Amino acid sequence: MLFYEPLFLFLFGPAVYLLYLFFGEVRARRAVILFAASVVFYAWSEPVFILLVFASVGLDLYVGQKIAALSVGGVIPDASHKRSVRESRLASEAVIALDSPSGLRPAGNDMRKLWLALGVVANLAILVYYKYTGFLALNVDALLKALTLPGINIPQIALPIGVSFIVFEKITYLVDVYRGVTAPARSSLLYGLYVFFFPKLLAGPIIKYHDIARQFEAMPHADVDDFIVGFSRFMLGVVKKLLFADTLASGADLIFAHDVSSLGFAEAWAGVLFFTFQIYFDFSGYSDMAIGLARMFGFRLLENFNMPYVATSITDFWRRWHISLTSWIREYLYFPLGGNRRGEARTYLNLWICFFASGIWHGAAWTYIAWGAYNGVFLVLDRLFLVNRLQRLPDWLSNIIAMVIVIVGWTFFRATSLSQAGALLALMATPWAHASAPIAIPEEYIVVALVAGAICVAQRLSLYVKDFNWGSAAQRYALASNSALSMLFLAALAKGLADPFKPFIYFRF
Repeated sequence: MLFYEPLFLFLFGPAVYLLYLFFGEVRARRAVILFAASVVFYAWSEPVFILLVFASVGLDLYVGQKIAALSVGGVIPDASHKRSVRESRLASEAVIALDSPSGLRPAGNDMRKLWLALGVVANLAILVYYKYTGFLALNVDALLKALTLPGINIPQIALPIGVSFIVFEKITYLVDVYRGVTAPARSSLLYGLYVFFFPKLLAGPIIKYHDIARQFEAMPHADVDDFIVGFSRFMLGVVKKLLFADTLASGADLIFAHDVSSLGFAEAWAGVLFFTFQIYFDFSGYSDMAIGLARMFGFRLLENFNMPYVATSITDFWRRWHISLTSWIREYLYFPLGGNRRGEARTYLNLWICFFASGIWHGAAWTYIAWGAYNGVFLVLDRLFLVNRLQRLPDWLSNIIAMVIVIVGWTFFRATSLSQAGALLALMATPWAHASAPIAIPEEYIVVALVAGAICVAQRLSLYVKDFNWGSAAQRYALASNSALSMLFLAALAKGLADPFKPFIYFRF
């Protein structure tokens, strides 16, 4: 079920919202309504896999209780109530900083570690089986055949929607309990709601348990302001997805479907630029919808994007792009690997490993792995010298250089194979290369790409205006901005009903 499908917009969404408003006077009842709605939402797309998730949720709860019981003095039952969201996040980072060979560790750590390992491995096993079994088998088969040995059967395993996001969030719960950052979930209902909460279920943002626990326990009752702010954000996400991302996707698909040998310099750049804008408007559009829907129910989710295409380095880009994933990697992989506490060489290796792992998380294909390794290399180069060099340049020039690096990375990300990526990059570096036959790109694709580019340029220019904020500007001119947004939303719905649905890019992850 997609957020912009008629089934969701005109039936499921309004029905759930009305139930929540009019029958949710009691906090426990609000939790039951949201949990039931979230289960139905996910079961609509994944009626079989959801049973495995339920079993995994039960294991998480059991393991969390075991870990807490083995802690010295246990975990403070009201820990999640006594911390604000920001305080909880800072506490998490402080605990992580201590979670090193030289740091302080609770007594009974060996058994706690075993239980944590059991929970983490069980969750990762779900991810590995569904997402990587086919990829591993395919490569083993290719290796055996290269050695003139009999091949193996390649299993056809359907990838459940949102499995990577679900697994990563469940791991945060286990690790947070292990570190003493948060208490075990007060009830299976609240933890189940954390896992299945439908606004963020399919493609994030990745919500860490300690960042949302207090809100789920409080189960806020939505007010008029929540509806207005949340629905406006939701409309913005629908506009980004249907008017921009889907149109740009058609342009990217048109170019990438051609044999690379028939393309030229202009066509190669056009295809990659179409995708560069598509993935931003697609993924940030989903995040806007998720954050908006959650706000309509009274919940505040953390932001996932902050104008990433204004970045002046790759480090800056990853502070602005998919913020929830970058934060997850930092807290649950980079710090446990040692962070920057074990010397420069180990810091560089840890950085590279983290983004190599990010590439693997994004997809079971060599193109994603290459993309992750590529980003890891530039993050290391940033720490070595590149950021200092870029800071000496004008911001606009640093932005252009950073964007060229990002665009080259997106070429790997979008390509169907490493050979296609390599051929496209070769064309992009050959201005005199011409297509063997002209490709007719519809004017509407070009117009939407130009508007998307203009939006990103406007974001960069806004940084030069003192104290400028897009949200504040929208509030200052509320009538004009809301009217324009409403008209674009209606246009987006009309386009969505007329054109075939295109799933969000991150659904496949």
